[in-house]
Amino acid sequence: MKIVQKALALVGLLSLCLLFINAFQEAPTDENFETKLINDYNVYALQVPEKLDFAGELMPLENPDILERMDRELLVNTYWQSNGLLMFKRSKKYFPIIEPILAKYGVPDDFKYLSVIESGLTNAVSPAGAKGFWQIMPATGRENGLEVNSNVDERYNLEMATEVACKYLLRAKAQLGSWTLAAAAYNAGNAGISRRLKEQNVNEYYDLLLGEETGRYMFRIVALKEILSNPDKYGFNFRDKDLYSPVPTYKVEVDTAVTDFTKFAENYGINYKILKLHNPWLREPHLNNRSRKQYYIDIPKEGYYN
Repeated sequence: MKIVQKALALVGLLSLCLLFINAFQEAPTDENFETKLINDYNVYALQVPEKLDFAGELMPLENPDILERMDRELLVNTYWQSNGLLMFKRSKKYFPIIEPILAKYGVPDDFKYLSVIESGLTNAVSPAGAKGFWQIMPATGRENGLEVNSNVDERYNLEMATEVACKYLLRAKAQLGSWTLAAAAYNAGNAGISRRLKEQNVNEYYDLLLGEETGRYMFRIVALKEILSNPDKYGFNFRDKDLYSPVPTYKVEVDTAVTDFTKFAENYGINYKILKLHNPWLREPHLNNRSRKQYYIDIPKEGYYN
């Protein structure tokens, strides 16, 4: 009996010693607290760059309200990591289509980031009825030569929609005088921006008091430009092979009706799903084309789909 008591006493003593050692090791001293902070997940304040611009037009970061608004968008877009990584992936696929069209029209390359905040580089649909990468309204599309109906909606054609966006932006720049105001007008309309400038007796976007959406608009564009241009600086880690790549295509001219796009696709060694992925502007499984208009359908080159 005494042997059992001594054994239990020894176990109890060892347990107390272990608890004491563990408590001592885990005590939050200044030294190990700092070490734990480094090893655990952390959220860091970001330093807003001293100089930021849009299309060569400087952002007045010396103004405290401008600095705070820019800081907000950098934080929001840096720490929305999943969305940010998707923007890197999609931009590798779609910027090569957008960039040469902007250059062709003399629109600054920075406007590709406008399409990022408009749609996330997807064929998005807004509650107001704007559609596609550039979020074009039906009337704006038709005014600029796009076909918009239930059978064909060329707002979903990235090349054609980018050209429409360029035309709109060039007109806005001519009317409003700066690329920054032209970009803001893409969100609020030329008339809306002109009216606010006149009402508030100012000449620059950054001097305007605007609603939430348009007031954040330029800051969101510049934030995405800064982050997508400097992935390492903002903690985004990826390899080139992690990004999405465009699938090479060739164009097939069609100037008649197509009664069945499933059979049409099979003639080119693909299925209907793949045809629609590359031609989202074809809204129905057939093409009416009563006017015998010339359409150009993208067909992926052989070997990219099984």
